[in-house]
Amino acid sequence: MGFLLIFLLLFLLLWLLSMAYATWRFATRRGAHPAQPLPQPLPRVSILIAARDEETALPRCLASLRALEYPAELLEILVGDDASTDRTTAVAEAAMQGFAGRFQVIPITENLGEARGKANVLAHLARHATTDYCFITDADIYLPKTWIPALLAQAAPGVGTVTGITAVRGPRWFHQLQGIDWLLSLSLVQVVAEQGRPVTAMGNNMLVTRAAYEATGGYEALPFSVTEDFALFQATVARGFGFRHVFSAEARADSLPMPTWAALLRQRRRWLRGVEALPLRLRLQLLVFSGFWPALAGLGWLAGAGPALAVWSAKVLVQALMAYAGHRRAGLRLRWELLPLFEFYTLALTVSIIGFRLFGGAVVWKGRRYE
Repeated sequence: MGFLLIFLLLFLLLWLLSMAYATWRFATRRGAHPAQPLPQPLPRVSILIAARDEETALPRCLASLRALEYPAELLEILVGDDASTDRTTAVAEAAMQGFAGRFQVIPITENLGEARGKANVLAHLARHATTDYCFITDADIYLPKTWIPALLAQAAPGVGTVTGITAVRGPRWFHQLQGIDWLLSLSLVQVVAEQGRPVTAMGNNMLVTRAAYEATGGYEALPFSVTEDFALFQATVARGFGFRHVFSAEARADSLPMPTWAALLRQRRRWLRGVEALPLRLRLQLLVFSGFWPALAGLGWLAGAGPALAVWSAKVLVQALMAYAGHRRAGLRLRWELLPLFEFYTLALTVSIIGFRLFGGAVVWKGRRYE
């Protein structure tokens, strides 16, 4: 018992120190890449959106694109209608009436190579794109006016992908807890990325250069993955291209939240497929990071509630500092009063994901089943 108690205490201490170190690096922006001057003259860019039954969300996204602080005549906006059963195409065309740039809705009726689902839509859209810079986002995303320059300023020579951040925003507590969760996770990803270690990309807020995309053979040549953004990111890094992560309000995309707990679990189940493809070292680090709750439970059992509550309080404090730094860099206000509730949210989510992973079966996304 004594050895186990010492082990748990050391593990929890190292966990807290690691989190504190990550918070310090993030808050001081250690390793962040400075923005580069924009290419002159400004280049034409393509914006790719995969849409399946998105008649409700898509007009909001397209309205944000029409408000971009980038010359409209230099924008090429392509929407792939992935066999929608609603009015996705009609509402998209109505929302873009009078647009000064190029806009097209492309019906997706066949698969290209290995691609399926969203990856297949993007494979088609990439073939229709006529520029050297492809910006990828989702129909449920609202982009800031500064989106194009914020990502483009990081596309230095040799860089294949640039990833912005995504904030989940909504009126309910459940939505706001998702928002805290996202920004905390992305803050940790930022710390790792700024140390030059590739982790992932965000397929709803991403730039990929034409050179990097074509070097991979495109989505039609990549092994199919339900986390298509991660698969493309991995492929570009494997072919020697660099990457950048931009954590700023200027590069922040706002996403609609998952409406229900079941929908949130389906989203996380899909993301787990990407985690399973991470390098072994990163997977082990994630496993250690997720070991906090079992270790805390063991400490409470061996040493009583007092020491366990003290460690838990230290976790809440360090995590709150990280959350504050993340919200501040993202141009958002942290709701401090939700942090105690966030602890129970993360605990419930962790337990639910484990159960869903063991007994949930195939990934179901956008009405399609992926074994």
